This record gives sequence, C-alpha cells and structure tokens, in this order.
Amino acid sequence: MATITIENMQFYAHHGCFEQEQRVGTHFTVTLTFTYAAQAAIESDDIQDAISYLDVYQVVKKEMEQPSHLIEHVAYRIKQAVFAAYPAMQSVHVKLCKLNPPLGGQVQQVSVEL
Repeated sequence: MATITIENMQFYAHHGCFEQEQRVGTHFTVTLTFTYAAQAAIESDDIQDAISYLDVYQVVKKEMEQPSHLIEHVAYRIKQAVFAAYPAMQSVHVKLCKLNPPLGGQVQQVSVEL
C-alpha cells in the first residue's frame, strides 16, 4: 500500500456565495492524499503500473475550474471525480482552503476536509 500526497496545489477560482467571489474570484489551495496498492509500481519502476499524480492533478484542476457556492461542494466533486477516474484508489482525502476569505477581518484561510 502506498500513500501519495499532492500538497498545496494552487488555483485561482470563482467559488463563493457572494457575487463578488463568483465574479472576481480568489486564491485556493488543495491538498489531496490517496492510497492504492502500489506493489506492481514499486517493483517495476514503470509509470504504467502507478497512479500518475500528474493525471490526478489534472482532475483536480478541472473541478476547480467549475464555480460553486460552497467549498464543501467543490471538495466533494474533487473526491468523486478522482475516485471515478482511478478506481484502484482505496482512499482519498481532500483538503480545500480558501485563502483570505471575505469575513470582515484578517483571516488567513478557511478550509474543509473530506
């Protein structure tokens, strides 16, 4: 079993409940951790036997490009899309952070984990 983590992928996206968030957008980070039976990849040293984290990144990027009101919804879509694309994954953990959320004060980020 292998655990792969793609940490702090950075995106500029249009997620949020406020009109300005939907129109202007803001910065987000996504950290995604997945597990899969990697023995074949470990032994062969061949990308064909592995789950390519480049390809996983592309799935995350595609989901981040689709606006949503709630970060919970975006994280759920990411998790579902990754599982659908890679049925060999045994678990997926997504952490989605909205940087500098509009809360009327200094807040570094708000995040959700699924």
